[in-house]
Amino acid sequence: MTTRVLIDRVGKNFGSTNVLGDLSLEIEPGSLTFLLGPSGCGKTTLLRIIAGLTQPSSGRVLFNDNDVTSLSARQREVGMVFQSYALWPHMTVKQNVEFGLRARKIDPDNREDRISDILRAVGLEDHADRKPGQLSGGQQQRVALARSLVVKPRLLLLDEPLSNLDAGLRVQLRELIRDLVKEFGLTAIYVTHDQDEAMSVADEIVIMKNGSILQRGNPSEIYCKPISLDVASFMGEANLLPATLMHNNGVARVTTKIGQLLAASAPKATEHLSDVVVAIRPESLMIKHPPSNGAAEEPNTVAGVVHATSRRGLWSRHTVRTEDGVELIALEPGLGSFEPGGQCAVSVLPENVVILPPHA
Repeated sequence: MTTRVLIDRVGKNFGSTNVLGDLSLEIEPGSLTFLLGPSGCGKTTLLRIIAGLTQPSSGRVLFNDNDVTSLSARQREVGMVFQSYALWPHMTVKQNVEFGLRARKIDPDNREDRISDILRAVGLEDHADRKPGQLSGGQQQRVALARSLVVKPRLLLLDEPLSNLDAGLRVQLRELIRDLVKEFGLTAIYVTHDQDEAMSVADEIVIMKNGSILQRGNPSEIYCKPISLDVASFMGEANLLPATLMHNNGVARVTTKIGQLLAASAPKATEHLSDVVVAIRPESLMIKHPPSNGAAEEPNTVAGVVHATSRRGLWSRHTVRTEDGVELIALEPGLGSFEPGGQCAVSVLPENVVILPPHA
């Protein structure tokens, strides 16, 4: 049975320091939800409260409408994967995975079947008799994951599980984690500060700062439709332009240093504001050769000069300096067709012009 998690007005103080403030959150059954935010935002404290490793100062934690706030971690039947592998060095892979089953007094025949199945699922069936010191970091984290899954937890919690691994292994293991969560039908909550991890595999992302939730939504919503400057700035690069909101009647018009821009709409948070900020993702800012009739005549288009160019994976990253001295970042797929010093124009579709309140 999948587990629905409800965080009901949870607060946490460590002495005079407030870490979580009256926070409420619902995690849907069977979802892979990421808690994402900078160091010190409270995401690990929240995870430990859900796990039963830390008691909240106020509020409740409910699993499927059952109040588990006063229950211990073992009574909550959660599986937890930590940043450190936390394996017994003197035990084999099989013995490490078996440890939780023995503690729960699962009969030996059932234990053998479950250990074989889970080691096969994480690709370690041929390593059962090895000890942790004989394994790579990625293999050790697979053992830790198997140990958490073999007890069939009602909830899987992961605290920065891949931060000690190199980039290639992180990509492999985050895909494995998502596959296993979906295969086992688990509800999983994953803490990280790595935006790529969250954007790649999350069903939902919860952005946190200073013990509060700034925004929650699927990866596309969080990245393309941030609701605050904090979210827009934290989730990757963004061109941020102070602006004046001129009109908001189905189509919004803003005045910026690079001229007037049309946006598909302005959010309710800005409906009574004149001073706003416009956010445009570099991927949404299209770079092209200047039109023969002049860039200024085309909507949401401005002329400029390519100031610098660099490579970023499969993209070319261009810094474009407009006639007004504003620098904009535009990403072009492939090797790129512009060199520093070249004339260009950049344009953006109205639906990719995001209007934000000027302050958090």
